[in-house]
Amino acid sequence: MTPRPPMAPHNPVMAAEVVAGLAPVDGGTYVDGTFGAGGYSEAILQAADCRLIAFDRDPDAVAAGADVVARHSGRLTLIQGCFSQMAELAAELGAEQVQGVTLDLGVSSMQLDQPERGFSFAADGPLDMRMSQSGESAADVVNSREPDELADIIYQFGEERRSRAVARAIVRARQTAPIERTAALAQIVAKAVGGGGRIHPATRTFQALRIYVNGELDELRLGLEAAEGLLAAGGWLAVVSFHSLEDREVKQFLSLRAGLRPQGSRHRPPSNDNRAITFRLPRRGALKPGGVEISANPRARSARLRVAQRTDADVSTDPRPDSRTDPRPDSPIGEVAA
Repeated sequence: MTPRPPMAPHNPVMAAEVVAGLAPVDGGTYVDGTFGAGGYSEAILQAADCRLIAFDRDPDAVAAGADVVARHSGRLTLIQGCFSQMAELAAELGAEQVQGVTLDLGVSSMQLDQPERGFSFAADGPLDMRMSQSGESAADVVNSREPDELADIIYQFGEERRSRAVARAIVRARQTAPIERTAALAQIVAKAVGGGGRIHPATRTFQALRIYVNGELDELRLGLEAAEGLLAAGGWLAVVSFHSLEDREVKQFLSLRAGLRPQGSRHRPPSNDNRAITFRLPRRGALKPGGVEISANPRARSARLRVAQRTDADVSTDPRPDSRTDPRPDSPIGEVAA
């Protein structure tokens, strides 16, 4: 097999803000849950004489990260694995608690820019989308699921209002031949959705399939809980998300863990439980990238950064929150997104 070329360097979104949020200190131990091309890891290691444990599901990212590991003289350990496993994997390395965790959610620029990975319809490639390069692919999903299940996937994870029309179009097309290429799927979806709008009509369907294939929202929920348990008192969590589904999960988790709840109404009275407060929020909202960064990197436009500080509360006996609650705290002064 011909080896893949090294991943092109890239500038991670909101790197300065992520590092400022983590506030690395000499002697501390930190976790980068989504190594990618190593941009955040490099920035953290340059900010302090600290130790970093990094994870990535993608074997290509781990292989390409060998040079970054070598440059940092034993301070960086890079592991192929999901960030939901961070607590147990860090413990195996002797890190029972850490001073900071960062997560950069969704698909990476390197994955998007490799047509053979099948994440994007910008260039034709196999309909794959597997971050770990194992398990069920997007092609397996579109060629095997019943129309109602396909529609549910596309609506739930892509927020595509015409999900049923898309699902019917996919089922009709696969009766002629299996759908195995990104360009073929994009064309099918575009015809079902119709033109117009500022984004390609297949964007939401591709997002939905990617999230479903990789179990991204479940992984995010487990990863946030893992970070909560791994962080030492006073440690920092910094999470960068790129679409509303991700950001909503992060917002709800942190709001509930910080004790922020709706005022209640005659239909839903305020909660009276005594759940431990495990996070403190320095700002009640998400920080957005500045105009200069967006101009240099248009993919940064949808990024949202949420930062929280771990309290000294014990999570081992903390009851799980009701994830259906959607508190909407007021935003502080500054450029934030609700």
